[in-house]
Amino acid sequence: MQKLAAEIHALCYLSGTFTLRSGRQANTYFDKYRFEARPELLAEIAREMVTLIPRQAEVLAGLELGGIPIATMLSHYSGIPTAFVRKAAKQYGTARLCEGAAVSGKQVLLVEDVVTTGGQIGSSAADLRKLGAAISHALCVIDRGEGGAENLAGNGIVLISLFDAGDFRPA
Repeated sequence: MQKLAAEIHALCYLSGTFTLRSGRQANTYFDKYRFEARPELLAEIAREMVTLIPRQAEVLAGLELGGIPIATMLSHYSGIPTAFVRKAAKQYGTARLCEGAAVSGKQVLLVEDVVTTGGQIGSSAADLRKLGAAISHALCVIDRGEGGAENLAGNGIVLISLFDAGDFRPA
């Protein structure tokens, strides 16, 4: 795992000034698209994450955009069907918020790339619950350790992460 963390850090860790989804400013950023665009690295991450999937999960729900490639690769290794969750329902075609596997009446595991405050997970969980999904867990590659787990716990969601920000700090 240390080797994988080092590889992700070398490829994805950026320093500078960044505005996060929450609107917060950060001086570090994990450019997750760099590891999601590398099939061999994404596969290695998914092989590690598959062991963290709660046993009751019936559907993996990849959140737009970064959670989708992770959920797809997790589905490949776990055999669990995947749903693709938009931030908002599209206004054309099927006009669905969620595509792929059905979520109604299913135990759904939300899949995300990087979590800071957990805002997108909370929002998507509320939307999916309205569609009949049962949600008790979310799984991410990196938890930045900035309140996401606590915020989600208040929403009845346990956050499971492969790495946290501390795994990328120099020893």
